[in-house]
Amino acid sequence: MEKSHFTRNRFCFGLGTVGRDMFYALVSMYIMVFITVALGVDDTTLAIMTTMILILRLVDAFSDPLMGLIIDNTKTRWGKFKPWILIGAVIAAIMMVLQFADLGLTGIAFIVVFGAIFFIWDVAFGLNDVAYWSMMPSLSTDQKVREKIGSFARICASVGLFAVVVGVLPITSALGDAFGSLAQGWFVFAIIISMLMLAFQSITLIGVKEPKGVFQTQKSTSILEMFRVILKNDQLLWVAISLSLFMIGYLTTTIFGVHFFKYAYGNEDVYMIFAAVLGVSQLSAFVAFPFVSKYVKRRRLYTYATISVVVGYILFFFSPMNMIFIGTAGVLIFVGQAFIQVLMLMFLSDSIEYGQWKLGKRNESITFSLQPFINKIGGAVANGVLGFTLILSGINAAESAADVTAEGIMTLKVAMLLLPLGAIVIGYIINMLKFKIDEKKFAEIVADLKARGEIAEEE
Repeated sequence: MEKSHFTRNRFCFGLGTVGRDMFYALVSMYIMVFITVALGVDDTTLAIMTTMILILRLVDAFSDPLMGLIIDNTKTRWGKFKPWILIGAVIAAIMMVLQFADLGLTGIAFIVVFGAIFFIWDVAFGLNDVAYWSMMPSLSTDQKVREKIGSFARICASVGLFAVVVGVLPITSALGDAFGSLAQGWFVFAIIISMLMLAFQSITLIGVKEPKGVFQTQKSTSILEMFRVILKNDQLLWVAISLSLFMIGYLTTTIFGVHFFKYAYGNEDVYMIFAAVLGVSQLSAFVAFPFVSKYVKRRRLYTYATISVVVGYILFFFSPMNMIFIGTAGVLIFVGQAFIQVLMLMFLSDSIEYGQWKLGKRNESITFSLQPFINKIGGAVANGVLGFTLILSGINAAESAADVTAEGIMTLKVAMLLLPLGAIVIGYIINMLKFKIDEKKFAEIVADLKARGEIAEEE
């Protein structure tokens, strides 16, 4: 690939995810904050909505491989990825705004309508997500090029994510004062984030140029073949399992942030400072990844990153309510998680060539459909753990931190830190034992695919 094309694709692809991760973070991390703080629902309603969101996300997760099948079978003048990136983004933006809108409903009517809107949002964003990320491995078969594209995309995603994390509480509060209520402030904020998402996605749609003639034209994939693509690719399945456990741990910890600082730490204003520190730490790790990966093999890098995460979790759990200790723990966790996120993206990308080599067919979108599938399962579990922890700990019924017992705080810390740590460690062990595509093996696979005429040399 010419250097100018690589640079253009790297930046235009990466910038597209700034708005996407702002958009996704607002729902995945803060929909429960909106429901419990801005709307102030009671324990019964919260329990029903928590269960509903958990079930809807699990049901929708199983639709993602079908979306991958649709995308892989798409043939248009704009390629197979871009049309679905656009369609998914537009529908999801509309549903995002409706999720945070005051439709004048209460009781069962509110729960049912909210559930329908949430489900459509989840399906639409999943469609966008599958198309977006499955485009990445089509831009190059070179591992180092993929690492540069993927790490820059994660940098942009981190910027978008932490822009929301840092700004959500003060901005929604200010907008609430300006527009008459905190709920209205969240609604206006949702409109702003939706518009930013569409703007940044336009950069990807207009700017990314896919290489021509590198991959062999294939026949359409049937539903039965879709299952074969997933179930017969053993390396993909092991990545999916380890990534699922990692995402359950990562998302469960992050989703507790606001409630931890409001009720355990006793000062929710500190959350913005903490989030900013973590954002800079994670961003720095993403920037460093391509340079570190030049000198450290992926498996060893995964081990070092996991050690950082484990030390961070243990320090966080035993830390007093002091920002020096908690901040240090947070940096260790998020630096390690940043490296693991990029590594998992690369493992998933490499399993595409492995599947093509083993099964004789290249299916980027079906393969990458497992990423939103996994994210939805992780998000569903995280929201479920958060919702029921808030009820069991007494936090949802509490007016302030003073109303929460020591037992309630311990319940929160166990759910926020110990359960996620266990999931992440188990995922690491599975990956180290079962995932076999290292740098040498991948080079052999690509060389064989080129010899078979299934991949051409990149210009």
